[in-house]
Amino acid sequence: MSIQGAGRVWRRLDVTVRDLPLGILFLVVSVLPGLRGHGTEVGDLPTRPFDSLAVLTLALECLPLAVRRRWPAVCLALVTCGFALDQLRGYHSAAGTALPIVLISAGSHLERRRRATVVLLTVAYVPLAIALSQLGSGGETPAEFVTFYLVLALAWGAGAWLRATRLAEAERRERVAAETRTAERAQIARELHDVVTHHVTAMVVQAEAARYLTAAPERLEQSLTAVSDTGRRAITDLRHLLDLLNPDHGPGTGPGHGTGATEAKEPRTPAVGRVLTLVEQTRRAGQPVDFTEQGTPPASTGSADLVAYRVVQEALTNALKYAHGSRTSVQVRHGEREITVEVSTDGTGSPSAAAVGSGRGLAGLRERIGVLGGDFHAGSGTDGGFTVRARIPAGGTS
Repeated sequence: MSIQGAGRVWRRLDVTVRDLPLGILFLVVSVLPGLRGHGTEVGDLPTRPFDSLAVLTLALECLPLAVRRRWPAVCLALVTCGFALDQLRGYHSAAGTALPIVLISAGSHLERRRRATVVLLTVAYVPLAIALSQLGSGGETPAEFVTFYLVLALAWGAGAWLRATRLAEAERRERVAAETRTAERAQIARELHDVVTHHVTAMVVQAEAARYLTAAPERLEQSLTAVSDTGRRAITDLRHLLDLLNPDHGPGTGPGHGTGATEAKEPRTPAVGRVLTLVEQTRRAGQPVDFTEQGTPPASTGSADLVAYRVVQEALTNALKYAHGSRTSVQVRHGEREITVEVSTDGTGSPSAAAVGSGRGLAGLRERIGVLGGDFHAGSGTDGGFTVRARIPAGGTS
């Protein structure tokens, strides 16, 4: 087994099992002949050889280390009692070193009644110091007892600092996760707005036009065919969006997608080259559109081509909604480092039945392009028309 594999197995063990070796190590070290009587010494009591009570003392000081993270209060209480017994009996074992470790652990992992624990330990230390002073030969001064108390307080403070650091990191991660979820929801909302609004607007406009074509069956059939094609395209785009949200979702994974089913596969990310298809769809909805494309797209544009596509899509959607029938001009220019898009509508048309909006689409485009370091402008002209301009740096990730 490799070191990494052993590390994974070790991390999967219960925390009590992982902490037990530390307690056993202290116990083994404490009974070594060369270390007897050379441990922590508070007061001035003579060192006593180990006897039967020393076994209980060492067990209280060492074995509770196994639960120092699971039950920190229990561990602290048992080790404190063992330490007091160790000092009062004069064993002065190496196991006394476990008390600062337990204080650090309790300061880090104890969740409730922390202040009460500190007060209780302080109150308990006073009679212990008095008893050690009276039982000793008088060589220990009050300042030395205070110094030892400050050492113990420093150990608790170190644990409290570790706890505060851990909580701050957990809060930071939670905040980052919340911000990430919010950003993802905003991105999903933008994608849904871009995909649904354009197609539904085109379908509404085409359906409204079909109401007046009952006397012309050929034109009515063409209009209904356009509505059907737009609906299919909307379904395809929505499936692509679902694939992005859930990689397991896709053709062949859902109901009705058997092995014999075939579907036309389209690029998952709309490229600038598909703008012409978008223009044709808008023309079928009754909007006269002039399209001009200059330059050659670079081999790698990052997400710039998708953003450019969304700019044209949003501008044409707004033209259909608020200036139906107005002449619209779409210009796309490819440079070495950027894509420039300009969509202008002369504003002589009339609002359609779908002329209801919240401004979310333009605001989302401004945010997207701003992330890429580009420029975005949308506003009315002096002739009453509306123009959308965007400069999108190529090679960035939105």
